[in-house]
Amino acid sequence: QAQLVESGGGLVQPGGSLRLSCAASGFTLDYFYVAWFRQAPGKEREGVGCISNDGASTNYADSVKGRFTISRDNAKTTVYLQMNSLKPEDTAIYYCAADRTFFNTCTTRVVNGMDYWGKGTLVTVSS
Repeated sequence: QAQLVESGGGLVQPGGSLRLSCAASGFTLDYFYVAWFRQAPGKEREGVGCISNDGASTNYADSVKGRFTISRDNAKTTVYLQMNSLKPEDTAIYYCAADRTFFNTCTTRVVNGMDYWGKGTLVTVSS
């Protein structure tokens, strides 16, 4: 049973930090790039960033560059999203998704093409 499970969400004050995890099971994560998406109430789902299958390449949305960092530990079959300097506008449900690839690149612009999706974890940034 292929599955992605996000965890680590919660309530944090503006300026604070949070680390999300995306744990994979039922498939070999090594052959997949992983992307993070988020969706705020009343808004369309948007890409946050992604990391290539080998972890050598990452891409980030302009809104999170310099604040968010994506990393992966294939031995633990887990991808992480480290979020620093959080802002209220970062409040959203965060999803991770994986896409099988033969290449060493990643993108958040092929939403409908992702192979597996997690159910999301809620991040609330508020004082």
